[in-house]
Amino acid sequence: MKDVMILTGAGQIGMAIARRMGYGMKIVVGDKKLENAEAISKTMNDAGFDTVPVEMDLSSRESILNLIEEAKKYGEISMLVNAAGVSPSQAPIEAILKVDLYGTAVLLEEVGKVIKKGGVGVTISSQSGWRMPALTDEEDELLATTPTEELLNLPLLQPENIRDTLHAYQMAKRCNEKRVMAEAVKWGKRGARINDIAPGIIVTPLAIDEFNGPRGDFYKNMFANCPAGRPGTADEVANVAELLMSDKGAFITGSTFLIDGGATSSYFYGPLKPQD
Repeated sequence: MKDVMILTGAGQIGMAIARRMGYGMKIVVGDKKLENAEAISKTMNDAGFDTVPVEMDLSSRESILNLIEEAKKYGEISMLVNAAGVSPSQAPIEAILKVDLYGTAVLLEEVGKVIKKGGVGVTISSQSGWRMPALTDEEDELLATTPTEELLNLPLLQPENIRDTLHAYQMAKRCNEKRVMAEAVKWGKRGARINDIAPGIIVTPLAIDEFNGPRGDFYKNMFANCPAGRPGTADEVANVAELLMSDKGAFITGSTFLIDGGATSSYFYGPLKPQD
């Protein structure tokens, strides 16, 4: 039996983190498209890792529980890397809320029930949640602590209160961050830690979809006019994950780390600031 890493979302960011942290472990790769999980598994197995692909739908509690049961066959779950999700150009409002908001909340909750003592998790949110106007303390608490099966019934998440897919995505990512804070308290009772990483523009197939989508010019302008002057790479996200998931991050839990080349700073106080 080995320590097990669950990796959800068979993309470049998830794979970069898994390659950095998953050596010597059994890595269970879950993705809605089995062929994506199989492709990542093959790439990693060919590089000496020990992975197995599993079909998993993040919007389904049953599917998440099935993934966890599969992982438990190989040993104790000691790491979670959640990089699954859909972007504003890929899905309608309902799907974004069901996958990115509800599904992430369920995954953190269910893995938190079984995570090994000393275990760690990271989930990937987005800089996008930082550009949305602040919610009230009450709204933040509702996103953090509402029972998962009641989340999508919250008034602030009803269709009439969501402007478009970008707003839905921002709300989902804000919820991810608040959920990590609340789950960190529960994970801590098991001697485990959970944190969140909020990337900016990272070059991945998903980002390329965005560059070619309706907001493509907006995103290209964003990285051109952020302090770094470029988009980021999946390996740079993995650098942050390595800190958070290693012993060097032993005092870090319930936190969100923004890694966006300064785009958020520029949005509030620089050339990316919206013109009234």
